[in-house]
Amino acid sequence: MSAVISREPDPVGLWHRAAGSGRPDRATVAVYAADPILRVGVVQQLRRRPEVDLLDDTDAERAQVSLVVVDNVDDDVAALLHRLRINTVTRTGLVVGTLGSGGLQRVIECGVAAVLRRTEADQDHLVHLVLAIANGEGVLPGDLLGTLLTHVGSLQRSQLDPRGPSLSTLTTREADMLRLVSEGLDTAEIARKTAYSERTVKNVLHEITTRLQLRNRAHAVGYALRNGLI
Repeated sequence: MSAVISREPDPVGLWHRAAGSGRPDRATVAVYAADPILRVGVVQQLRRRPEVDLLDDTDAERAQVSLVVVDNVDDDVAALLHRLRINTVTRTGLVVGTLGSGGLQRVIECGVAAVLRRTEADQDHLVHLVLAIANGEGVLPGDLLGTLLTHVGSLQRSQLDPRGPSLSTLTTREADMLRLVSEGLDTAEIARKTAYSERTVKNVLHEITTRLQLRNRAHAVGYALRNGLI
């Protein structure tokens, strides 16, 4: 994935604020996408707006906002997000096709500040996302915000009663895979849904049953359901 498209840089710096508003009215942006069609679509939307300066590869590291555009979050995307997180100059936004609850925690752990679904990524929503990120704000779709708050609440309860079963018993990836097992999916189907390899799926499920001293996948699903882990 590479940053694309160059425009005239902001002559007064990375971004400037509207007078008296305390909010940025312009931001420099680097766009990252493996799929050239996704990349061109977002770039064409942003290049029309005076609030956005699009930077090319050579200047991408100084962008106020790094915008990653993908179908879903797989290992390659997670690796890119981790690399972008190292750069303290930029904050990262994600425009994504599909993102489940497990994917949400994964991208937050990778330092993503804002998420926008591709189905909602029109010109105005993209610019709003970019300026919010540049202003240090976080943006999430309503349903994902609810998912995040539920997860945070579960973690808080686990801290109050660390002896009881809680979401901390399972990682997000483990919980997601067990949830798919409970829906009747086999290894190959889980691999396609989660964008992991079949070997990874098998290893994760084996780790769950071994660590929790359970007999098999069905036993693991029953344990997770009884204890509210999925």
